Amino acid sequence: MGKFVIRETNTGIKFDLKAGNGEVIGTSEVYTTKVACENGIKSVKTNALIAEIEDQTIKDFKTVKHPKYQVFEDKVGEIHFRLKAKNGEIILASEGYKAKAACINGIESVKKNAPEGQITHG
Repeated sequence: MGKFVIRETNTGIKFDLKAGNGEVIGTSEVYTTKVACENGIKSVKTNALIAEIEDQTIKDFKTVKHPKYQVFEDKVGEIHFRLKAKNGEIILASEGYKAKAACINGIESVKKNAPEGQITHG
């Protein structure tokens, strides 16, 4: 089972969503309060299963309404996803993947691990 690990940084509080094997699936933005961070986790749990994928790596991609997973390629050619809430805010962002298939697997891992993920403090 996955888990959300809340941790303090030099600039605030953030969380990582980790799979059952301990690998980080995605990371949040930095929040100013613990309550705001916990609300971010609630938003990931709420939106993980209902969000559709918007694949921006293909020509003439179809725009999808929020909530959504945006799949995109960065300047060095790695593929990432970000989960956006109903209001358009980014609530979870992935690492870079070498292949789009691995990125899609990351999204599937969010769908599997986020809804029932326990909250811990790291």
